[in-house]
Amino acid sequence: MTQDERSAIRKRFLEVDTSNVADVLDEMGFPDQGLAADFAPFPADGGRLAGFAYTIRGQMMPYPLGGDTDKMRACQGIGANEVSVWSGDGEGICYFGELIAIGMKERGSVGALVDGGIRDVRWLSHHKFPVFARYRTPVQSIGRWKVTGCQTPVKMRGATSKYVTVSPNDFVLGDEDGVIVIPAGILNDVLTRSEALTQKEVLIRAELSAGLSLAEALKKFGHV
Repeated sequence: MTQDERSAIRKRFLEVDTSNVADVLDEMGFPDQGLAADFAPFPADGGRLAGFAYTIRGQMMPYPLGGDTDKMRACQGIGANEVSVWSGDGEGICYFGELIAIGMKERGSVGALVDGGIRDVRWLSHHKFPVFARYRTPVQSIGRWKVTGCQTPVKMRGATSKYVTVSPNDFVLGDEDGVIVIPAGILNDVLTRSEALTQKEVLIRAELSAGLSLAEALKKFGHV
């Protein structure tokens, strides 16, 4: 897939809601793609998250202060239309902050999804870089948590299952309702169906505003 094709798909996904995507995934037999309710945008008005997954994993381990060269190397691999997806066993520490966001944004990254902590929330907002994470904390990862790999399948805490596996090039979508992961192999089908459902809801809202009752709308359009 070319970058132009990726960009076009991303723009189309930005026009659909995670709730519609979740309904489509249910219909297609993928009921456990939603992430845990803990994931939230930082700041709260930080914007929608949409992009192809670039995965990074790590684990708690003590090491000398001075930086994590594996983390820097992993961050440099990200490209346009990609969201960095951070997975690991860290608790109470941040995986991601302003400087990493700046570096990734320079490479075309369009956001981050963090199964752990972030910091520099005010400055992330300033750079208009959407981030969804489980918590925020001022405590750095250096000396505590180390990157151990990238661009391999990772596990993120799930909504209806303990974990959701996210593989490189899966698609990540986040909005006010939460975060959903679309497997790469069904991406186009999910997008087309989600767009159709979105347009159906637009028609329903218009007719309800014009005076149609909810009972009449359900009879006319069916369940949505």
